[in-house]
Amino acid sequence: MKYETPNSEGEILPNKLGLKDKKSIEKEEYRGFLRAELKFESELDSIRSFDWQLISSIHKTALGHLYEFAGKIRQVNMSKGGFLFPAAKFLPDAIKTFEKDFLKTSPVEITDELHLIQVVAPLHAEFLFIHPFRDGNGRTARLVVNLIALKHGFESFNFDPIKKNRMDEYIFCVQSAADKNYQPMIGLFKTLREK
Repeated sequence: MKYETPNSEGEILPNKLGLKDKKSIEKEEYRGFLRAELKFESELDSIRSFDWQLISSIHKTALGHLYEFAGKIRQVNMSKGGFLFPAAKFLPDAIKTFEKDFLKTSPVEITDELHLIQVVAPLHAEFLFIHPFRDGNGRTARLVVNLIALKHGFESFNFDPIKKNRMDEYIFCVQSAADKNYQPMIGLFKTLREK
């Protein structure tokens, strides 16, 4: 099961296309995020700031064809593997704080790879800890991080090594954000740049 909610729907979320099998849904989600990646990379020059409105728009572009909740703050409490994400009723305030602390204050000029990592890894960890959307948070966070990297003239991050064999470490890094400890995620991001 992906997530647990008070009224868990299981792995198949209600969707606009009426899809009933996991594989078809995963295919549509993949297509949606690919579409969002192409759209926002092509519009990179016109992106002036990375704010909540942009993140919401990315999520809606990726999943709007599939889910009613696309681009909207989740309305349900969620957990995964016994780890509770912040309660839905606290999300509007958490998002305001996230935007103020991690988005609006991001440096205009990122000077080098280490500086980039020090900016995007905490942002990434905090976003995943908040878990603002019903689904698609990880993919949205990874796309936002890559757009920031590209916007500042750096290569995007390859997250495949994490998805393949470092998922437990990744989850630990996200859980560490609950205590505002971003060093584990910074360390993990550094390994993504090692040749």
